[in-house]
Amino acid sequence: MGKHALRYGVLGYLALLLVLPVGMVGYRTFQHGTSPVWRALSSHDAVAALKLSLLITAIAVPINVVFGVATGWLLARRKMPLPSLVNALINLPFAMSPVVVGLAVFVLYSRTGWIGTYLFSHNIPVLFTWKAMTIATVFVSLPFIVREVVPVLEELGREQEQAAAVLGASTLQAFFRVTLPAIRWAIVYGTILTVARSLGEYGAVNIVSSNIVGQSLTLPLYVNNRVGQLDPTAAYSAGLLLAVISLLILTAMTAFSGRRHKEAGTE
Repeated sequence: MGKHALRYGVLGYLALLLVLPVGMVGYRTFQHGTSPVWRALSSHDAVAALKLSLLITAIAVPINVVFGVATGWLLARRKMPLPSLVNALINLPFAMSPVVVGLAVFVLYSRTGWIGTYLFSHNIPVLFTWKAMTIATVFVSLPFIVREVVPVLEELGREQEQAAAVLGASTLQAFFRVTLPAIRWAIVYGTILTVARSLGEYGAVNIVSSNIVGQSLTLPLYVNNRVGQLDPTAAYSAGLLLAVISLLILTAMTAFSGRRHKEAGTE
């Protein structure tokens, strides 16, 4: 009896916390039919917000994949100086509020900032543009690839890489032919998490965005803007779009996680 009560209690808690709010957003979105939803999502401002979110994600994710795989390999192979410090820096976005990240980018790239002074003097504006928003997104989504790759590399060990070196392979050849295929699912899973964080980031980009409708609003910022402008149809429609994207990402994570565990069990 106690086991069933705990089980249904947890399910009820999850339903109350997650399913019910998302269901209410879906209900409110289509409360007046599909035509208002389509008009809201096909408007210039909504399309511009979606395009900007996709642009920032398309830049931030490859940067973090390359940097994350390289950093993860160096950490797992004990080739990174001061590994404890590097680990702490990588975990910083997990512990730090995204608002603080945005504030840090603001301070660095403002007219009086360490980097901004030089950029403004050479007429290269970064702050309040998509560039600053991308920098903030890169920072907050930094750890996901590293944290997926390092445990797999540590479990994999160095034996296969050493065997490839004995057979005459260079370090790069051993990495691309031996190591990379072995960590491919960790990279895929980490990439999905990075995409999810990049698309959904609000706090950091809000600080460094000029918040101009149709120009510098990502989709989460657009939802907040429409709420502030008392435009519930646009807010609910864009929010539902974000929820659908999140659901697709969750489905991909579940599928790849199952594939990953299945292959690990057959090795």
